[in-house]
Amino acid sequence: MRPYPPEDLATFSEIEMADRFEPAFDLRDWIVETFLSEDSELFNADHAHLRDASLGVLWTNCDNSRNMRSVIGQAELMPPTAMGKWQKARAAQQVEEWFGEMPDFLLTFSAPAAHGMDDASFCALVEHELYHCAQALDLFGMPKFRKDGSPVFAIKGHDVEEFVGVVARYGSKAAGVEMMVEAAQRRPLIGEASIAGVCGTCMRAAA
Repeated sequence: MRPYPPEDLATFSEIEMADRFEPAFDLRDWIVETFLSEDSELFNADHAHLRDASLGVLWTNCDNSRNMRSVIGQAELMPPTAMGKWQKARAAQQVEEWFGEMPDFLLTFSAPAAHGMDDASFCALVEHELYHCAQALDLFGMPKFRKDGSPVFAIKGHDVEEFVGVVARYGSKAAGVEMMVEAAQRRPLIGEASIAGVCGTCMRAAA
């Protein structure tokens, strides 16, 4: 059984709730057991490098709309960056207080959105964020490690990013999305799901 968000975060009432973030330890454990464990029917070898990673997972009721789309999932590389020194230190302190350590990646999911998603769509959303959590590559395209042998992690962009109109006008090969189109034409391995445009990690790079 997949974990569901706390009821008070997932459902709206006439009384406006303050924006909240809550650690989701049960969801983190479920992610590890479902997608990273070789004993699971949904094990995905593409995420094997994450067995050496520390994951922090949050539920939130905070609305996050960007570029006229609602963001319902986001992956971030930790510790926090791209902010002033005090903001960075404050954010790092909060993350460590939540999880007792500084995780390698922080995954955040919208509680209201997840509450209403079917299983296949929710699994697709979680795996979408996991695919952003990558091991960095060296100059030769090989997995990168630190001197102590631990992996160096990074945020990965999409395999394919293109406008539908470009594909329609010039074809999948010219647009560089031929492999994605071929994959889309095959029967899904897991099930039907739609998560287009709901990832905050992707939205940060959208122009």
